Amino acid sequence: MNVPDDLRYSSDHEWLRTDGATVRVGITDYAQDALGDVVFVDLPDVGAAVKAGDAIAEVESTKSVSDIYAPVSGTITAVNDDLSETPERLNDDPYGDGWIFEVDTGDAGADGLLDATAYRALIDG
Repeated sequence: MNVPDDLRYSSDHEWLRTDGATVRVGITDYAQDALGDVVFVDLPDVGAAVKAGDAIAEVESTKSVSDIYAPVSGTITAVNDDLSETPERLNDDPYGDGWIFEVDTGDAGADGLLDATAYRALIDG
């Protein structure tokens, strides 16, 4: 499994890329592999206030429907509208064009999340 060292991870298999107070979020390579072929993504609303741990989006695959949880608290500032037309980007490029949403965390940041080493330990059991 691809687990980039420069990202942070949640135990719910979301990745986070931090740029100041803005955090870009997607699902990990491990999660997309477990889901199978993604056929639909229900995106959160821009402007919505979210709390860490809240289910805020949904991914439907040929195998199941899975919730996507907010790994941090803040306000949704952007969503990847391209996923509406090409949800398979979650499978093809989970750490690039397959990002799902961005959150402005204010001063909260992304503390308490896993680094790549800890996430690898989690998925390796």
